[in-house]
Amino acid sequence: MSRNHPPLPCNPYYEGVPDYMTEVYDWAYVNPRRAALLDRNLVVSTLLFLNDQRLMRRYLQQIRPGMRVWQVAHVYGDLVQKAAARVRKHGEFILTDITPVQVEHGVHKLAAYPQARVVRADAANYRLEQPADLICSFFLLHEVPDELKQRIVDNMLSQVPEGGKAVFVDYHKPAPWQPIGWLLKWVNRVLEPFAEALWRNEIASYASDAQAFDWHKETLFGGVYQVVTVSRR
Repeated sequence: MSRNHPPLPCNPYYEGVPDYMTEVYDWAYVNPRRAALLDRNLVVSTLLFLNDQRLMRRYLQQIRPGMRVWQVAHVYGDLVQKAAARVRKHGEFILTDITPVQVEHGVHKLAAYPQARVVRADAANYRLEQPADLICSFFLLHEVPDELKQRIVDNMLSQVPEGGKAVFVDYHKPAPWQPIGWLLKWVNRVLEPFAEALWRNEIASYASDAQAFDWHKETLFGGVYQVVTVSRR
């Protein structure tokens, strides 16, 4: 049985969702019943081979009280609540996502945080009303086609002010000795067709003006993951 289900014409969960999302990721991010099953800390921890907490820490440790933080897409589990809590009440946490079900989950999770707001928007063209101190893409780039990777990276970096940062947490090419690499290669072939581009290309290569920024990359878990921190020169 195919994992893809054609959208219902009048189903609000599919309205305005990009074609690649409904064709490739309906099972994970668009279908509300599937999303309800997957949006759990245990699922996130399993999918990230128990690396979820240290990957989240790389992002969360860069958030200071009072910061304005834009996270460009919703993430399953409790990451958005942790990020919102770290900016505290005198900061602001902005969460965007393109799919209605992810916006719905984000609104529910952040209801208790007055410093947080959720906006339905495309990470490739959303414009902040005021500059953000930190902009984060947490496991988004591997899920989008290459042309969209470039647009998202460029849009994020164009809004990094002097003294601000962007952070990208995502997959990376595993070291030859890392057996997880073989499993991920199979998973990518079946479920994640846009992911292996990050095995071949540096995230900096998707930036039209990469030379205007300083790039710092850290790899984790035998090269399976990368954390790239970017600041304007």
